[in-house]
Amino acid sequence: MPEGESLLLAVLVARDDRTHEEIVRGYNDCAAANNEDAALSPRTFRRWLTGDVQTQPRPAQRRVARLYWGFTMEQLLAPASPEMLQAGGSRLPAHPADPSPHVERQLTMATRRAARFTTFAESQNIGPETVDQLRDHIAELARASIRDPLNTMVGDLVATQDTIFTLLEGKQRPVQTRELYLLAGIASGLLAKTSHDLGQSHNAMTQARTAYVCADNADHHGLRSFARAMQSLIAYWAGRPQEAVRYARSGAEIGGQVTGSVSAWLPALEARAWAQLGDPAQAHRAIADAEAARDRVAPDEFDRIGGILAFPLAKQRYYAAGALVYLDGEAAQGGAEAYAALNLYEQDELTERSYGDEAGARAELAISRIQGGDADGAYEAILPVFDLPPERRNNGIVVSLMRVHAALRAPGLAASMVARNARDEIEEFSRRPVAALPR
Repeated sequence: MPEGESLLLAVLVARDDRTHEEIVRGYNDCAAANNEDAALSPRTFRRWLTGDVQTQPRPAQRRVARLYWGFTMEQLLAPASPEMLQAGGSRLPAHPADPSPHVERQLTMATRRAARFTTFAESQNIGPETVDQLRDHIAELARASIRDPLNTMVGDLVATQDTIFTLLEGKQRPVQTRELYLLAGIASGLLAKTSHDLGQSHNAMTQARTAYVCADNADHHGLRSFARAMQSLIAYWAGRPQEAVRYARSGAEIGGQVTGSVSAWLPALEARAWAQLGDPAQAHRAIADAEAARDRVAPDEFDRIGGILAFPLAKQRYYAAGALVYLDGEAAQGGAEAYAALNLYEQDELTERSYGDEAGARAELAISRIQGGDADGAYEAILPVFDLPPERRNNGIVVSLMRVHAALRAPGLAASMVARNARDEIEEFSRRPVAALPR
């Protein structure tokens, strides 16, 4: 390196008000937030600052460096150019916009943005009209999340979350800051659900954790409970029922201070997870807890918004079915709960009717009928699901149908022509989930 030139990293650190120890701690916090195995020691940090790097840092370290400082490792360890110094290190260098970004790439970018959002700050003021507009927009996105195809709203969700994060990195009155944290948490929760629907459980959990951090900053018990519910949901569908129980119970500890329907959602989530763990006593206890919570519900602001933020009775019946059909001797009752859920969904207004939950209820009804030896009835239950176009075939629906597929291989049904046809249709349906669509 020519004499007098400084590494870009050294320039950025010189401009930083924090001590070296604080910078290293921030880097490691960023790595943990992104589930990266990339611990940085003070000794390695000093070597980076002086350019004493004999071998390239590991890929995980390079990824975290890009997130943390906003530049690639190659740029950080090279002489600082005027262009890089002008960028200032508080934003990623500009890149040409992709005219048709993949949904998966958008979600990954949003996840990284969520993870680094507390790292940098710049002054920016907003007025009450901006907050009101964002509040209305977030409410519409929450309602759309249960009725609209994923690919029609991902870009809007990502842009909205980024707008709120950018505003929070500025300065505003405390009451506006609290409201922005609440809206940021809801947006992160919506992106957690969207990532989950695309089968991206890691991205989903990162967004859900961000929602919980926002809830703490907003000091909002309803958002805390909602974030824990999302984490439990993600863990359950990722095949981690014990983790799903822990998140649901953590949320329930907060839920005693929440009057809305999320207080019934948490024990309902717990019931399904206990059923997967093969514990009927705990599953029945959690179902009873959900019923008791339902009796105490006084609609809150989340219920008034609706969509993914609310937990309607139809969904509670569907969750009860999802627990009971996996417990020995409870298939008939599980089927009755699923049937009740479907009847309630048919009565709901369009804005409250979730196509994903309705498909899930049909899958639970099919499993209850399979356990009763009724292959014809099981096929009839899931037949409407096959009409869903690929853009509505989210991860939860596909997993639910594959559970039906597994149940249809039970002794006594495996050779049935109806069972074989149903398995073929499930396999055909699952070949084109929303996550596999070109975008």
